[in-house]
Amino acid sequence: MLFNSFDFALFLPIVFALYWLLNRKSLKLQNLLILVASYFFYACWDWKFLFLLIFSTLLDYFSGIKIEKSISKARRKFWLILSISINLGFLGIFKYYNFFIESFTELFSVFGMKFHPTTLNIILPVGISFYTFHGLSYIIDVYKKRIVAEKNIVDYSVFVSFFPLLVAGPIERATHLLPQIKEKRKFSYLQSVDGLRQILWGLFKKIVIADGCAGFANQIFDNHQDYSGGMLILGAVFFAFQIYGDFSGYSDIALGTARLFGFELLQNFSFPYFSRDIAEFWRRWHISLSSWFRDYVYIPLGGSKGGVGMKIRNTFAIFLLSGLWHGANWTFIVWGALNALYFLPLLLTNKNRVNLGIVAQGKSFPSLRELWSILITFTLTTIAWVFFRANDLNHAISYLKRMFLHLFDKLQFDPEIFPLLVVIVFFFIVEWKGRENKFALERFAFTQPRIVRIGFYYSILMLILLFGGKEQQFIYFQF
Repeated sequence: MLFNSFDFALFLPIVFALYWLLNRKSLKLQNLLILVASYFFYACWDWKFLFLLIFSTLLDYFSGIKIEKSISKARRKFWLILSISINLGFLGIFKYYNFFIESFTELFSVFGMKFHPTTLNIILPVGISFYTFHGLSYIIDVYKKRIVAEKNIVDYSVFVSFFPLLVAGPIERATHLLPQIKEKRKFSYLQSVDGLRQILWGLFKKIVIADGCAGFANQIFDNHQDYSGGMLILGAVFFAFQIYGDFSGYSDIALGTARLFGFELLQNFSFPYFSRDIAEFWRRWHISLSSWFRDYVYIPLGGSKGGVGMKIRNTFAIFLLSGLWHGANWTFIVWGALNALYFLPLLLTNKNRVNLGIVAQGKSFPSLRELWSILITFTLTTIAWVFFRANDLNHAISYLKRMFLHLFDKLQFDPEIFPLLVVIVFFFIVEWKGRENKFALERFAFTQPRIVRIGFYYSILMLILLFGGKEQQFIYFQF
């Protein structure tokens, strides 16, 4: 069931109405309804993988209790390792088995050794990377005694499988979401309206920006040998907006939907394309994943406290793991390595935490220095996105090579692109004006007259209907 589908448009108000009708009855019934709705939501993709989700949930639930009850450190570590091993084992089988087998086969063939291993013809369960990381963070936090093990199986299951975040995040922490699940929620009109605004803006990002850019980006990437360097640059920029609109759009819909039910999820994007350096970009892009790797990989490895060698090792570790997390392809690993190379100079010169505030805060325009920094950061990010989008490494290298070698060829501009460029400029302006908030339209209702607000919302809705057509999956569903 897609957020941008007619099915979800029916599903959401029904669950919303039943949920708040149960508010006077019992918190337990509310949570049980959310769990049933979440399992139904997930089963709409493929009901067979629902059993994998339930197994993963039960594994971590019982492991958490065993860890807490175990007196000896060895026993606690046993349950921790068991849970992590099984979780990562499932993730490895479904997502990485064929990749590693094929990579080893190619490696051995270089040395003249040939063998024919068996690969698996299996479908990647949607959202497995996300709900696996939910469970891993919970188990590690229980082991580190940051939280107590959850005894209520329904509450814990809601934490893992809450339908707005189930298939593409954000990656929640038990320390943040479980207390909200266990507390009685009160209906808030302002919170619900705020949620609807965020859902509307998320749908605009997905349907108008991401899906609009996708058609041209796919055409240019799939036929890159036929285009000039200027058009290839435009294709890479289109993909940069596509993936941002697609994933941050999903996150906006997820956070907005959660607000309808009285929950506040972790912010996952904070206007990353206005970043002034790569370190700031990674504090603003896919925040829940970046912070997850920071807290559960980077810091346990020693973080930035060691010597130069340790800093380099730890930086490459988290960026390569981030690349591998996104997909079983060498393009993602190179994408991660390239971002590590971008990040290292800032880290080694202690400039990785220079730009902590909001760019041009309280101002209408950035300074020339800020604008230049934003353009450089966006350019570097867009070059890395070429590897993320390419089918394989040869495709990425060929694309970049032609882009630079044919940079001054005659631009083959397609007039059909012009309306999309106008919409992107509009999108850019709204995002810039709302950059000091959690999402672009958060404060819009408090700064504009009612007639302006209504007209603006209807304009966005009309653009969604105008650009909308075939339901297109979100990019991050494949991860």
